[in-house]
Amino acid sequence: MKKYKVEKSEEEWKKILSEDRYKVLRKKGTEAPHTGKYNLHFENGEYHCAACNAKLFESDSKFESGCGWPSFDNAIEGSVEYVQDKTFGMIRTEILCAECGSHLGHVFDDGPTQTGQRYCVNSASIEFKK
Repeated sequence: MKKYKVEKSEEEWKKILSEDRYKVLRKKGTEAPHTGKYNLHFENGEYHCAACNAKLFESDSKFESGCGWPSFDNAIEGSVEYVQDKTFGMIRTEILCAECGSHLGHVFDDGPTQTGQRYCVNSASIEFKK
């Protein structure tokens, strides 16, 4: 099992994360589309991992994709780990926080910007800071 800079037992994660955040971040859950607080959020600032506070995305990489989840066209270099995900009969690329291994969402190669990428992220997995 991979070692991360920030490691906690499942009991410790349960104590510091809300039930919804625990389900998404530690159990690889997904919030319902169009329900997350950061889906249509476009203030200037940074988005951090809701589990360990690592900086993940800059606000200038966020865009409205219409998919129902916060979308970014790029992650801060070294902040995200990429893992092949073969669940639900699909082959996707899961994105994890590189500091603590928490599930953030998935990245797709259908983004409309120059990068061609769409990081589809659960609002529950991030926290915004101005």
